[in-house]
Amino acid sequence: MAPTFHAHDEPRPMLSAFLARARRSLTLPVRARAPVLGVLVTALALAACSPTYDWRTVSSDESGYTVDLPAKPGKDERSIDVNGTPMRMRVQTAQVADDVFVVGTLELPDARPATQQKALDFLRAGLARNVGAVAQAHAVAVPLAAGGSIEGVEMRMAGKAGANGETRTIHARLVAKGARAYQVAIVGRAEPPVEQADQFFGSFKLY
Repeated sequence: MAPTFHAHDEPRPMLSAFLARARRSLTLPVRARAPVLGVLVTALALAACSPTYDWRTVSSDESGYTVDLPAKPGKDERSIDVNGTPMRMRVQTAQVADDVFVVGTLELPDARPATQQKALDFLRAGLARNVGAVAQAHAVAVPLAAGGSIEGVEMRMAGKAGANGETRTIHARLVAKGARAYQVAIVGRAEPPVEQADQFFGSFKLY
């Protein structure tokens, strides 16, 4: 039986389980004294600092979306309590270096606008609590696989997360369509290069 999480058990309803995966640190090689070796070591250091993005398109008929992810994704599913209403949550995550790319799908009990807004408010508040910060948000067009788009919200925030109070940034988009609400996010110590973030967010399309 899948675990059930209640509102008073979190403040991190979505991403807390994945923030821990983004706490690895990179160890750079020590520069050699000889000039020739120094050049080689510097090249190795640059390679170590340049994460590899192995993009692949992932489609989820169950959740109704397609997206490009930069590594082989892992999956999770659980039941969460959204202000007194139990809802199923499916999550796919892919990690590159210190960045975790997350796509979450919240199954709603119905497709009413009020239910959609309730779910989006819940997700938005949970993101902010993850880093103890107020989000900078604005409207964004989320593309549909069949053409056109629907309106969502794009958010950016940064703050301290975890028991060690490590700095984390969150760049996310929230959108609802039908009886589902979606959270598409990148969590890390710093945002990845713009072109990588653009590929991730731009590739997310709803059926």
